[in-house]
Amino acid sequence: MTMTSHVQELRRKHETLSDRVEQAQRSPGTDALAIAELKKQKLKLKEEITRLTQA
Repeated sequence: MTMTSHVQELRRKHETLSDRVEQAQRSPGTDALAIAELKKQKLKLKEEITRLTQA
């Protein structure tokens, strides 16, 4: 896997998580801890993307 394709895959996962966070926030029955975990995963992906693109 090339660096470019790896970064593209990370961005796709980040976008998917972003959609899941938005959906969870609109759903009244969603646990706040579950939303926080999704946000944490999203942040880790963003940090990894930033690290790889600035290297």
